[in-house]
Amino acid sequence: MEELILSKQDLVKLFKEEILKDTGKSWLYNDKRVDIIALHKIEPKFLQDLTKAEFFKIVPKKDIK
Repeated sequence: MEELILSKQDLVKLFKEEILKDTGKSWLYNDKRVDIIALHKIEPKFLQDLTKAEFFKIVPKKDIK
């Protein structure tokens, strides 16, 4: 799986369509474990609310063996 960059609206749509799922322990994208990273346009030292990101990156989770 390749990394995806999505808008907040697209991310919400994937959750509603159950393509992206929250299991309570991890996120699944098409039944594969992923991390969701918030992308911000401002410097991290000025961040007060992480939910205000405009875009998000979905990356495959690297399993530790």
